[in-house]
Amino acid sequence: MAEFAPHGTNLTLERVKTGLWACMGVWAVVTVARFANGLGATSGLTDVAPWGFWIAFDVMAGVALAAGGFVIAAVVYIFGLEKYHQFARPAILTALLGYIAVAVGLLYDLGLPWHIWHPMIMPQHHSVLFEVAMCVMLYLTVLALEFSPAILEHPLFHRPFFQRVLAIIKSLTIPLVIAGIVLSCLHQSSLGSLFLIQPYRLHPLWYSPIMYVLFLVSAVGLGLMMVTLESLISAWLFGHPVRKDLLAGLGRVASYVLSIYVLLRLGDLYRRGILPDALDGSWPAGLFLFELLLSAVVPATLLAIPRIRRSVAGLATCSSMTVLGVVLYRFDTCLVAFSRPEEMPYFPTWIELAVSAGIVSGAALVFIFFNENLRIVDAHGHVTPPEAAPPEDQHHGTSNAWRRHSLAFVIAAACAIGFLPEQAVFGPHPEPTPVHQSRTVEALAIAANPPVRRMFHLSSLGGSVPATAAPEPVSVKVIDGNRNWRFVPFTHDDHVAALGQRESCRVCHHQNMTFDQNTGCFECHRDMYEITDTFDHVLHIRRLGGNASCMVCHPDDAPRKSRDTALTCWECHGDMVVRGSIIPTTGAGLTGYAPGYVEAMHGLCIRCHEQLSERFPEHYGTEFGRCDVCHREFQDTDHRRLAPYVPMPPGHVPLLEAAAIEAPPLSVVPVTTRG
Repeated sequence: MAEFAPHGTNLTLERVKTGLWACMGVWAVVTVARFANGLGATSGLTDVAPWGFWIAFDVMAGVALAAGGFVIAAVVYIFGLEKYHQFARPAILTALLGYIAVAVGLLYDLGLPWHIWHPMIMPQHHSVLFEVAMCVMLYLTVLALEFSPAILEHPLFHRPFFQRVLAIIKSLTIPLVIAGIVLSCLHQSSLGSLFLIQPYRLHPLWYSPIMYVLFLVSAVGLGLMMVTLESLISAWLFGHPVRKDLLAGLGRVASYVLSIYVLLRLGDLYRRGILPDALDGSWPAGLFLFELLLSAVVPATLLAIPRIRRSVAGLATCSSMTVLGVVLYRFDTCLVAFSRPEEMPYFPTWIELAVSAGIVSGAALVFIFFNENLRIVDAHGHVTPPEAAPPEDQHHGTSNAWRRHSLAFVIAAACAIGFLPEQAVFGPHPEPTPVHQSRTVEALAIAANPPVRRMFHLSSLGGSVPATAAPEPVSVKVIDGNRNWRFVPFTHDDHVAALGQRESCRVCHHQNMTFDQNTGCFECHRDMYEITDTFDHVLHIRRLGGNASCMVCHPDDAPRKSRDTALTCWECHGDMVVRGSIIPTTGAGLTGYAPGYVEAMHGLCIRCHEQLSERFPEHYGTEFGRCDVCHREFQDTDHRRLAPYVPMPPGHVPLLEAAAIEAPPLSVVPVTTRG
């Protein structure tokens, strides 16, 4: 039971509040860092691991933890068990705050959080995730309406208009409860359906064709135990009486539900012949057994014993085990048992943990505030503190409490700032990805269906080319700037022949370095993704006469000698710009900045292909600008990684595929004059 100080101050509750406000201080700091500097600077998420702790805890586990709202609403309003009515409002409040926490957590996880409302206006009715998004938003609205009577009953709203609204909402209780049950069952099960499309990424002990059933049943059992745990915590904090007789009834039902969950999960493994894998002694088998014992087997067994489910210790133990176990089940499904490349593992940063802890702390503070100011527990279940403090003492106590909370908030925020990583404070620093020159290989070309013009076999693997294909020997440039084996094969000689022989050089080689001709792309675009500064200021000073050289490039009347006031490159090096190139210059001319290699290659190749497709659709078709015309994915015989130089048996899928350019003469290709 809670500890009360003189004049009715609840010391336990005040200590809990102070700790929660400290978590909020940390949360405020990491929130600024997250939205100021992005996901890469504050989380462990990558392109290979696009979801992590926030999805596993805030969404998957958060939605399940809020299941008590629709479970208790069904028990009271649908099955007519009025004796459990005193649990209805706390359960609905917990569910409401839980779903708000889910929505807030998603704002941190989304790369473009301001687009979170887009499913409402851009429906994707074939998507399971769309169904989850819409059900969560609708159920959040239903929960707000279900809880609104508790707010409208406050003396502040004792006015005719609000009382009419209250009467209308109460008259809609049953329709709202039915809508809440339907929406909850839909999205609780659909969260499991999200993983049905990845049977080869999720470990067999967790993957199941009936995952939607397992997620729903486990959510129902968790909802009953979450209501039990919330009632025990509320009694500890606010001095409410523990209705062990009613909680024992919830525990008995939870025992049945958790038993069904165990039978469904083990029965599914047995039906698919995977049950022996759970006993093979491996670490996944050990984790599976621990999770199942913690979440369902042990609590269901203990709750089946009347003496245990009628005791506070027994209820607290069983409810805590179920909550932790089902949360672990969601974590295992999302993260631990989900396969990712070994070279790109995922591990959450402390900032991710702090964000989730702050969201939970905020929800807990709101829950405490409503319990202190609204009638959340029925009058017969409420306990008034032993002594009511005089008004002046109440004001003094409130003032001291806010000082403590503010001090905890500020100290925790200051400590969080000190532990922030450098990127979270000053912004992300992208790692350099130097670009390498393309390589040339000999290949054998055979015809292919449009929009892909030809396919290529390495000459060393010529034996795998069907004899009937009449292969033609060609020279292929392998464009693989960062050497990650996801290359583009490029027939340079065919492009030269098709685009005008010698005159074709100007189509692609749009800018030359000094004393050079047809400069390669990698010479200026030296990083795969970041802008390269190709201007060497020190070299120019040395070659043009030291300090006196400033007047060569910078006007006398320039207020500041900077790149903005200097001559552009081509004003001195007139031969740098190649006229007739497909790549236009900027309005201000050349300033020494070259975009990333990927951006430059896409800007060149895609623009040319799209122009050819638009100008000569009868020859190239309408899809010649499509990505897979140049980018072809290559798989080895194990179907797990990209590898272009894997020996192929006769008749195997060709290794290299690319477009063979057969354009009309250059004079009919639309180009942009530069300079």
